[in-house]
Amino acid sequence: MQGKQLLFYIMYNRAEIVDQNFSARVSSGELPSARTHATLTESALTPALLIDLFESQVVSRHLDLRARILKNSNQCFYTIGSSGHEGNAVLGQVFRLDDMAFLHYRSGALMIQRSKQLPGSTPIYDTMLSFVASSEDPIAGGRHKVWGSFPLLVPPQTSTIASHLPKAMGAALSIARAADLGIQDSLMKRDSVVLCNFGDASANHSTALGAINAASWTAYQNVKMPIAFVCEDNGIGISVSTPPNWIQNNFSNRPALLYIKADGLNLIDTYLKTKQVEDYVRTHRKPAFLHLQTVRLLGHAGSDMEFAYSTLEKIEALEFNDPLLHSARILIENNILSSEEILNMYERVRARVKYIGDYTITRPKLLKAEEISASLTASQQTKTAPPVVNPDLREKTFGREYAKFKTPQHMAKLINYGLTDILLRYPNALVFGEDVAQKGGVYNVTDGLFNKFGSKRVFNSLLDEQSILGVALGTAQNGFLPIPEIQFLAYVHNAEDQIRGEAATLPFFSQGQFTNPMVLRVAGLPYQKGFGGHFHNDNSLAVFRDIPGVIIAVPSNGADAVKMMRACVREAFEKGRVVVFVEPIALYMTKDLHELDDKGWSFAYPEDTSEEIAIGQFGVTSGVSGEKTSDVTLLTYGNGFYFAKQASKILKDNYNINCKLIDLRWIAPLDKVALVKELKNDKKVLIIDECRKTGSLSEALVTMMVEHMTMLKLPLPQIKVIAAHDCFITLGVAAAAGLPSKNEIIDTCLEMLGKQPL
Repeated sequence: MQGKQLLFYIMYNRAEIVDQNFSARVSSGELPSARTHATLTESALTPALLIDLFESQVVSRHLDLRARILKNSNQCFYTIGSSGHEGNAVLGQVFRLDDMAFLHYRSGALMIQRSKQLPGSTPIYDTMLSFVASSEDPIAGGRHKVWGSFPLLVPPQTSTIASHLPKAMGAALSIARAADLGIQDSLMKRDSVVLCNFGDASANHSTALGAINAASWTAYQNVKMPIAFVCEDNGIGISVSTPPNWIQNNFSNRPALLYIKADGLNLIDTYLKTKQVEDYVRTHRKPAFLHLQTVRLLGHAGSDMEFAYSTLEKIEALEFNDPLLHSARILIENNILSSEEILNMYERVRARVKYIGDYTITRPKLLKAEEISASLTASQQTKTAPPVVNPDLREKTFGREYAKFKTPQHMAKLINYGLTDILLRYPNALVFGEDVAQKGGVYNVTDGLFNKFGSKRVFNSLLDEQSILGVALGTAQNGFLPIPEIQFLAYVHNAEDQIRGEAATLPFFSQGQFTNPMVLRVAGLPYQKGFGGHFHNDNSLAVFRDIPGVIIAVPSNGADAVKMMRACVREAFEKGRVVVFVEPIALYMTKDLHELDDKGWSFAYPEDTSEEIAIGQFGVTSGVSGEKTSDVTLLTYGNGFYFAKQASKILKDNYNINCKLIDLRWIAPLDKVALVKELKNDKKVLIIDECRKTGSLSEALVTMMVEHMTMLKLPLPQIKVIAAHDCFITLGVAAAAGLPSKNEIIDTCLEMLGKQPL
């Protein structure tokens, strides 16, 4: 090669160089020295098992090398490899198949070795199918390269920033709880543990720190938390170096968290220390932190140019510490395999991976949008909701409250009754969040549930929304039906990726093999009393509406709230759906509608527990007069419907204007066909949206009407929108300024009809 060609080769062909160096150094005996001196005897590793682990390392390496080759011909679409981390094959051996595993993206060798615990597994074929994005990929169906497998109890994981740690923590919490409560759908045994690995750079992310803190916080109170956190420390995150000893100093002295350090390049030391961690977690039911020191080879990913931030000397030094070279040295030193036998294995695996890889290229791909989205809400674990509860048990549980069912109540009390019935009917349902237990929640919505159902089903969380949602995700994957509460809508933004990046994507990336059944209760929307400002009031649902497949409910009154929640819980239980149930704070304690003590917004409890409002079903009323025709249609939801009811009476009484009111109830999914059919003869439509106008539902409603009515050649009505100003909510008496109001609805209707106010 000429000088420039050689330099280019050295800089951009590290995969080929690492590959060639392995063979050359094994042949010559130029192998790295041991960094630790654990022996086969003290580790209890047999020669056969050592060979088996080494083979998994080699398979993982050749998968990485093959992916690089296929990428160059645009036949592979994921090249974040596991090279340098192959010591995690030990994790795949030590932990059992009933130990749910939440994995880091460099877990190739771990998955290969874990697959060996299940006869008939085809890990090379499965991995290559995902590399080439084939629709036959058994976990994601070609939607992403993920480490995941239902038979291996590995929920698919895509994140590179440790967002899987909160749900791993939640799954660990669920093990003892499932055993104590006799949950039939639990996937883990009483003595199972949870495995969760991640990188050193990810360990600095707030999500990781929150999850590890939550695990320690829980264990500190002697609540069982059997989770093994494994930090695979290669010393760098893309191009940012991890300071020396940072991981050790950061995690070695945390309360209720055992810290053990291991040489991830040495199979013997890794096996010895991993067994210690596994035994501790399984026996003591407490968390442990295994600090596995590794190296990163071949850069962060296929497109990463290490020479932009590292020197050739540093890169070559890391490559000389190749874990495969360390394993080869151990095998040779212990007279288990000769250098020739090692190289023969290496080339046999190369040929096998190439053969299988070449075949997977020919397999079908996803081509249509409909095929891609087919798994958004898929569930392969569909169930039938349990029967309604025995009336005697129900009456006994409710106690004195049972006699109040026919007495009209405000929304907060009715939701409380509804949650009681749900906890009675669904033995796997859990209610938790900040202050929901003994205190009964900030608004007393969960009052009394703790006393009725106990601390294993109704419990307080620490003040960390990521951990609250993580518990929901993790318990859901082990047979529970979580109903977590986020105290205020504004607080969701601390943890929204747990919904977007974790909960909503799980069925999508597993073709419904894994789901996150959950009903997330959120006290939200503006409550117009001047309390809390924007920290406690948020009038935007865009963060939820942007997530494919999520059901969003916003009831306007207590009776609807109960019937909608029943539908939500059943949908989550039967089909594994993710539901966001937004409870308007302003309407929690509202009893009256038009005047003081009229009890116009108080309702009797819907006693028939099978009575539901179907998902997507909106409500239509003819205002206060009952006429079938209307002068203007008020299309709204939540607080907007309450104001519309008030306005419609004044418009009828003072102006003889008839209003048709549509309460959407469901923000997603919208039954667009039924809604357009309902609106097709309406000449004037006023949309009332309490959310900020930009990005609000009102924009989607206007677009829907224009598109569908034009397509159906229907006359387009006059459309007006009342929405909140694009501003945060302030403190004090001005809190309602900029929000829709009864008077604004009246004035706008008069303007649309060409009438003057009195």
